[in-house]
Parts: sequence; C-alpha cells; structure tokens
Amino acid sequence: MKILIIRLSSLGDVVLTTPVPRLLRKKFPNSEIHFITKSEYSDIYINNNNVNKVINLEQNLKKTIKFLKSEKYDLVIDLHNNLRSNIIKYSLSVKHFTYNKQSFARWLFSNLKIKLVIKHITKSYIETLNNLDIKDDDKGLDLFLHEKDLYDLNKMPNEFRNGFYVLVLGGKYKTKRLPVEKSIELCDKINRPIVLIGGKNEYSDSLKIENFFRKEKDDDDVSDILNKRTTIHNLCGKLSILESAWILKLSNVVYSNDTGFMHIASALQKKVVSIFGSTHPSLGFFPYKTNFYVYQNTNLSCRPCTKIGLNRCPAGHFKCMNEIKFDHIIL
Repeated sequence: MKILIIRLSSLGDVVLTTPVPRLLRKKFPNSEIHFITKSEYSDIYINNNNVNKVINLEQNLKKTIKFLKSEKYDLVIDLHNNLRSNIIKYSLSVKHFTYNKQSFARWLFSNLKIKLVIKHITKSYIETLNNLDIKDDDKGLDLFLHEKDLYDLNKMPNEFRNGFYVLVLGGKYKTKRLPVEKSIELCDKINRPIVLIGGKNEYSDSLKIENFFRKEKDDDDVSDILNKRTTIHNLCGKLSILESAWILKLSNVVYSNDTGFMHIASALQKKVVSIFGSTHPSLGFFPYKTNFYVYQNTNLSCRPCTKIGLNRCPAGHFKCMNEIKFDHIIL
C-alpha cells in the first residue's frame, strides 16, 4: 500500500502529526508512506524511519498535484483539512480520510467562552485512522535527531557545561509572545545558565535580554549580594530547527511560549514549562505526553480570545502576558 499524509504547516502542527506515520507503519509494515509539507518544516520528518519520502509543497499547486498523481497513491490521510489540502486530496481521486478540526468547539470557547471538551489535536489526528482499525499506542510524539546536527557544547561558556535551561522566544503571533520585560523577569527568577532559542525575527528581543544580564554581571558587588547566577547564551537566529532541537534535548528544562518548539520539546520528552497568553491549553494544543507545567493568567474573562494567536490584543491591555505570574519556578 502506498500512503500520502498531508500536513502543510505549521511547525508545531507538523510535529504533532508524528504518531500517525508510526501507527500506519505498525498496521501496514510493508507500506510506502510519504509526507507532504512546506519545505521549511520538512526537517521534522527528514530522519523519521516511518516515512519513506518527504515531499515539499511547491508554490505552483498544479505542479505539486501533477507530481503526486505520478506517485499513484492508494490512500490519502488529510491532517490539514483546508482549501489546499482538499484540492490535493480530491485531485488524486483515491480513498481518503480527513481529520476533524473541532473548529466549532474552539470557536465557542474563544469567542463565547463556552468551554466544551476539546480533544488534544494529536488525538484528533490519530482518530483520523479509526476506519483503518488503528488506535493510539500512547507513545507520544516522535522526533529523530542525527548527530550531524548536534551542537558542540564546547562552543558554550564554561558555566553551561554542567547543565542549562532553555527559554524559547517568539511565536507566530504577538499575543502568544512573552514581552521582553517579562522574559527578563523569568530569566532572573530561573537564576541559572539560560540558552535563548528562536529565529531571526527574535534576534532583536534576544539582544535586549542578553544585554540586560551582561550589564548586571558587570556589577560584581550587586552580583555577589543577590547571588545572581543568570547567564545568557544567545543562539537566536543562529541555528536550524534540528540544531535547536539538539539544544532542547541537552537542556534541563525548556521554557516556551505556545509555539512549535514547545511541541518539539514534548517530542523529546523534556520537562516543559509552557507560557500561554491569548490562547489556552484547553483548546487542545498543550504539551503532549510529557511532563509539563503551565504559566497563564487565570484571572481574565477575556481569555482565550483566539485559538491560534493575534497580532494585537483586542482589549488593548495585553494583561494575559503583561500580568502573568512566575510564582513557581521549575528547575
């Protein structure tokens, strides 16, 4: 059997699909399994033994469909269920199964604050396979790393050699990103060596955090009195996805906004501290099958205001992040 799995974006969603090819492989050990996604997310599957081929989505959808037709699939698993995935799926004219997005339940919670039971998105992905008599194996997410992407710890300052913590900056939407001032407060309370992880878009904010603690370290008297041990190693914009994943794997604890690297940390079975602003864990995107703790402002009637994030706070105050409390530090 030749199977195509579709999930075109984004980083976290692609990571959250990883039990599906594993379960298909167990059910159909001799099958050929392909996965199609955008090129920037293909690394998630590049080392995955359960997938025979990773296909990059072309800008020209007709070109992509022409190529996929030539592969002659027997089955399509649509884990995206949007306009493009439906065009691809129906163009191939083969048996298919499509995942239930639970969109209405999420809309009710985000817009009317009617809280229904919403399954974790990975559970929904897996339930797409129900008609194939495939059930969850409860083994969580997968991320296979290769030694060629291993980050050399010798490049880090000496104080990082005996353990460090990670703070993942960024997020696609502003209302999912912890502000710089709150990130500095969190780093100060962690009070340990901290590696900053993020993309090029986060580099400017990461420099502000790095420079704050550099100035603090320059004042030896204050450092001694307050026993400050926060040291920043800034890797924002300097690593690939898989190199960043190695940093997460080697860390003690991963602190992360509700973003793709939170799910990568889950796939690596790390202890995760999740920071939720405008979104909410009960929308079904919390860390999956790993030990985790959540920071969120539970005193707001306006949360959640969105299921995926927004570019600005609808109420104008952004209290979900600006007034978040770091009362319990996980070390």
